[in-house]
Amino acid sequence: MKLDILAFGAHPDDVELGCAGTILKEISLGKKVGVVDLTRGELGTRGSAEIRDQEADAAGKILGLSVRENLSFRDGFFVNDEKHQLEIIKMIRKYQPEIVLCNAIDDRHIDHEKGSKLVSDACFLSGLRKIETSIDGKTQSAWRPKVVYHYIQWKNIEPDFVVDITGFTEKKI
Repeated sequence: MKLDILAFGAHPDDVELGCAGTILKEISLGKKVGVVDLTRGELGTRGSAEIRDQEADAAGKILGLSVRENLSFRDGFFVNDEKHQLEIIKMIRKYQPEIVLCNAIDDRHIDHEKGSKLVSDACFLSGLRKIETSIDGKTQSAWRPKVVYHYIQWKNIEPDFVVDITGFTEKKI
């Protein structure tokens, strides 16, 4: 399934906190949007991985996502290496988004920064034909998104751009 926008979050609630208003707005304009969570958020202070799975499923329905996947990387300990990059490349090639959204480059949470760099690097690498990937035995073609935007979750970081989500704030919350 081809998506217009693919949003990545280090944890199952990152996309909702960082860019749910933008996603709601774009879906209302007819865009197909999906989310890929890198971890299940198992180290989170509140709740459990199982509760976060349920919340992510419910949030996906509220947002009207076309798809939501979780790569089950190890919360707190995933790294930006070939193994993890290849998993993200597979998702980018699978959904062929024009736009990728991911965590902020500079953030107080170490997983957000690591996830941002990991996704950004994989977006570039996904366009290289000599990197071979496949899903379910089907070889994937190279694909590079046109743009990667980084969303902000913490109020103390100055944004590079702002999206007006007037009319979508209540549903986001």
